[in-house]
Amino acid sequence: MGKLNMLLLAAAALIVVVVFVKMITGHDVYGNIRKRKNIVTMKGTPLTLLGKELKIGDKAPDFKMLDISMNPVTLKDSTGKIRLFSVVYSLDTGVCDLQTLRFESEALKTGPNVIVYAVSMDLPFMQKRYCGAKNISALKTLSDYKDASFGINYGVLIEETRLLARSVFIVDDKAIVRYVEYVKDISNAPNFDNALKALKEITESPK
Repeated sequence: MGKLNMLLLAAAALIVVVVFVKMITGHDVYGNIRKRKNIVTMKGTPLTLLGKELKIGDKAPDFKMLDISMNPVTLKDSTGKIRLFSVVYSLDTGVCDLQTLRFESEALKTGPNVIVYAVSMDLPFMQKRYCGAKNISALKTLSDYKDASFGINYGVLIEETRLLARSVFIVDDKAIVRYVEYVKDISNAPNFDNALKALKEITESPK
């Protein structure tokens, strides 16, 4: 066998090894997804967000998440409704609990044309337990653990932890993004006043 053929075989073998290592370790699994650095922090430590940043006026991306009964939920399932997405790091943490309970109290006041979701990477079983323990009845929890489709499509998936960055999105009945907040340091709560003001303006605006 000539030296050229041996070099080609060696190069091919190296490529196979590299691909195999990436598959096993998960390294570079998000290589083809846009990465946004220094957008948010966790107690001052910079984090990397995956996915495109959403802005007011964008068409809301679809997603596929699971409810507490393991049923798939997409954006299209709430067509014609105004949707507020309260995105949290984990329901079992203090600030996330505060955020979820605040939006639960607001969800109790909204009419039938508004759906308030709490989105996290928590498993549906944990979300169900949480809702039972906290008497959650108006707000709906959704788990993005399986596909991370919400995290990527809404630009809130944290590369370092595979959890979601604290944020709030409001999508109107025409599936247009009307409010966006990526909380700068995810250890802090979102701006509830701004989000609720925007929700009120959207719900009261003429059709």
